[in-house]
Amino acid sequence: MKNRFDEDSVRIRPSGGTRPRSKSRPGHLDAKAAIVTTIDRGRYTCMPLSDPSISLTAITARELGKAAVVVGDQVDLVGDLSGAAGSLARIVRVAPRSTSLRRTADDNEGTERLVVANADQLAIVVAAAQPDPQPRLIDRCLVAGLNEKMRIILVITKTDLESPTELIDAYKDLVSEIICIAKGDDLTLISAELINHITVLVGSSGVGKSTLVNSLLPDALRRTGSVNEVTGRGRHTSTSAFALPISPAGWIIDTPGIRSFGIAHVSTEVIESAFTDLKPFLSNCLKSCQHLQTDCGLAEIPATDSQLIKRADSLRRLITSTTS
Repeated sequence: MKNRFDEDSVRIRPSGGTRPRSKSRPGHLDAKAAIVTTIDRGRYTCMPLSDPSISLTAITARELGKAAVVVGDQVDLVGDLSGAAGSLARIVRVAPRSTSLRRTADDNEGTERLVVANADQLAIVVAAAQPDPQPRLIDRCLVAGLNEKMRIILVITKTDLESPTELIDAYKDLVSEIICIAKGDDLTLISAELINHITVLVGSSGVGKSTLVNSLLPDALRRTGSVNEVTGRGRHTSTSAFALPISPAGWIIDTPGIRSFGIAHVSTEVIESAFTDLKPFLSNCLKSCQHLQTDCGLAEIPATDSQLIKRADSLRRLITSTTS
């Protein structure tokens, strides 16, 4: 009796012919350009650039590979482009990215995670209270944005609960614009900053990113949540990045709340560039200075300047965490 695993008992499936598979791919000259607005379990929601009123669902072509497309990508679509219920298009090309906002899970992990593509403006959203601001998280987001040469604005929400003066003093020379928002405020100022930009919102849960999007775009209906009274942290409500067109021109991308922002991929030089307020002291450092030794230029900061001392400590922590 033959063993069922004997070589002679193995059935070989016919190859279907000896003609080699062609390496050529169709040119898809009739493909329609679109922007990826959100991703959910392998399905990509896209808006055609020629008609943002249409929402298309798409999958990626096999040759693009997994995780090849992120929110903000400009892509070319073929297939069913009607937008009708049950229709499915296919992403066949991804345009070169102008920016790629990335982060790592922590500072010791080399794997980069792409947050969004093609955003030229980064809006760091922080609450004046509930939850309390986290300057070191702000610094990390700031560094990541500068690494992509993005324009950076700081949006301080809930200023009716706490004065934003300390945050303003700390970042007024480091960002392009600071906008303070209290409950019920007119949003004309921030709306003006979004025109002709692709703006990505980043910040902790509970700081009001989705609430801000809903106020700017009432039809967005982004989920909002409260702050945990025990931990003081915000509750996650947005679970994926979501891009929305704004009038008269531009896009806004809301992202899930973050609790960490690894910058292992960012060089020491870029990190230093985020601390322009420390430049007079950094210019006195030796070329090989790691800003940890006693002869560092940062040691010249007056002991009475508590704000600059805190900033120097933040710089040292960022450099140490990304080089250790």
